[in-house]
Amino acid sequence: MKLMNERPHSDPEAARRKLIELAKGVEAVQDGRIHIEKNNAPFLSKNGCNSSGPEFGAGIKHAVDQGWLELHESARAGLT
Repeated sequence: MKLMNERPHSDPEAARRKLIELAKGVEAVQDGRIHIEKNNAPFLSKNGCNSSGPEFGAGIKHAVDQGWLELHESARAGLT
């Protein structure tokens, strides 16, 4: 018996896939960079993915670890 519904982005791999999907739909501002808030808003929004901050953080970390995203010191993410 499950007491809680599983969250679709509780797995860092699933969160990474969703974040990359969202990032591909965002127009880059310069040098392939996107503003991180263009990803976190739809990921966290109740009208979007309705995911949590820890899920967002785990997804970003996993994407960076896998080389799919690179974080810039300005807090902008870039697709690699």
